Amino acid sequence: MTSMTAEPAPGASPSPQRLRNALVNRQLPHYPRTGSRIWLLALVTVATIVLYYLYFVPGSVLPTLLPYYHMSFLYFMTLIVIANAVGAFTAFIGGLSDRIGRANLTVYGLLVVGILQTFAIPNAHSLGSFDVAYVAIGFVEGIILVVTPALVRDFSPQMGRATAMGFWTLGPVLGSLVVSQVATDTLSHLKAWQDQFMISGFVCLAMFVIAFFALRELTPGMRDQLMVTSRERALIEARAKGINVDEAVSHPLRMFKLDLIASAFGISAQLLLYYAVVTIINLYWVIVFSLTLANANGLNRWYFLPDAIGLVLFGFLSDRLRVRKPFMVINTAAYLGFVLWFATLAHHPHTSYYTLAILMACLGFSGSGAYSAWMAHYTESVEAKNPALAATGLAVWGWMLRIIVAASFLVIPHVVSSTNALVNNQDAATALQAFQAAAPYAPSKQDIAKLTCPSTPAPASIVHNLQATHRPGATALASILNGCNTTHNLITAVESAGGPTAPQVVALQSYTDLALAIQSGQPVSNQTIDAKVGAHSADLAGLLKAEKLIVPAQKSAPTQWQHWWMVCTIGQIVFILVALSLKGRWSPRAAKKDFEAYENQIAEEMTKLGLG
Repeated sequence: MTSMTAEPAPGASPSPQRLRNALVNRQLPHYPRTGSRIWLLALVTVATIVLYYLYFVPGSVLPTLLPYYHMSFLYFMTLIVIANAVGAFTAFIGGLSDRIGRANLTVYGLLVVGILQTFAIPNAHSLGSFDVAYVAIGFVEGIILVVTPALVRDFSPQMGRATAMGFWTLGPVLGSLVVSQVATDTLSHLKAWQDQFMISGFVCLAMFVIAFFALRELTPGMRDQLMVTSRERALIEARAKGINVDEAVSHPLRMFKLDLIASAFGISAQLLLYYAVVTIINLYWVIVFSLTLANANGLNRWYFLPDAIGLVLFGFLSDRLRVRKPFMVINTAAYLGFVLWFATLAHHPHTSYYTLAILMACLGFSGSGAYSAWMAHYTESVEAKNPALAATGLAVWGWMLRIIVAASFLVIPHVVSSTNALVNNQDAATALQAFQAAAPYAPSKQDIAKLTCPSTPAPASIVHNLQATHRPGATALASILNGCNTTHNLITAVESAGGPTAPQVVALQSYTDLALAIQSGQPVSNQTIDAKVGAHSADLAGLLKAEKLIVPAQKSAPTQWQHWWMVCTIGQIVFILVALSLKGRWSPRAAKKDFEAYENQIAEEMTKLGLG
């Protein structure tokens, strides 16, 4: 798409200008026709999906990532805050694309984050090196957050803007869906959490190669204009010849208008739940609903797929009806109702998987309609001020979004403080769940007195979960349960665990009573634990001490998580109030009249220029 130059003689090295054209020059000499434009929009969308897939990978493996680095939940939330704060200010680098172009920032951004994800994070053997790599990805992602929607704006006239932005927003949504899908399908046989980072990194590097050869952008003169319909293609090119680009992009600070800031703040508040879903909700599923990590990721797919469908569907309807505000307000009102329902289920941990799945689908679908319409409305508001500073206007949104997300992640660990104890003692919590599940099938004092096994055999899954903890006390109990299942003889079963005088067997007899006391809220001192259990099994004594922290945290976790979900409902209310204050038509009929008047104005201008 660049101007042709003479081919170098055989054996001669390429000229510096030819090399520059290959590496840097990605500008189109003409406004692309419909087919080429759709191809470029699709390319930007796929690149955005890949980038968000890469960025959201940590959430899919969080319950295993944190213990690997001995990282507390509070520490990880602080790391997210730092990465988002960095991304908030690098969003303004994306705003510079009004001057330096968009395509190269996207292409080489893909290369940088692909290398970091594939090689830096999987080989980060210290917490400090992981932190640096994670924040570096946040640095680049802050730029891409602004540049890619700016490209979508450049290639989408206003009358197709909501549909195009719906497709662009598939980036974070389908990126999240891909994370959940890949994790669900691979975590069972790819044990190391690093594998998830490497898979996404290789995908990103492949996308870099495609974008390097295929991604293009408009010249400054063409992108610095407002375009409502594709009919204006010739007019856009004619106008571009008379535009002073330097003057058009001067005074970027004038884009910091109250209406743009308020609009960006509103949508950032509306997205509080979404950002919890893509980062920390797996902890919620594991802690409150006792789901496995694979099942938790599988449940998240029910949110992202309807979300993706709704983004495009509601964007298309918004374009057809030529209105934005009804979609923002009505969909968010529905979303608010579903968030309230979601919050109530925190105290119902036995809610069925498919009830949760249906609710997640309702959340995803209702929330999507507001976002695609808002993106279209926001870019149109930016264009109304100065279309030459579209990326700068989007940088205002990117900055606000990152600031709000960073602030929310700074607050979450204090609202959901129980998570710190549960994450920091995750191995113990897993073992305690196995012991608690096995308690109804373990020999009681009456069984021991009669030298008989319990009448109800322990399910194989209970025995397996005890063995999977690889803890001496749990293994001893698993041997006793398995012995009772096979021989129905308590003496033989106890002998399989080392006999009645074996340290773990002796410790188990005192462990059960103390564990029940802790679970019922009775005070149990560490001295009592050491005297009755620690003298025989340091493993079981350590488990009881951890239980003193874990049990209160387990009891308070549902209420604390519910408090955060209620904060998310406030975010929906804030957005509705902001949306009601924005400019724009409610009536499709009135919007149609506005469009017809604009069409007449454009027809007159084209006639004067001899383009009719």
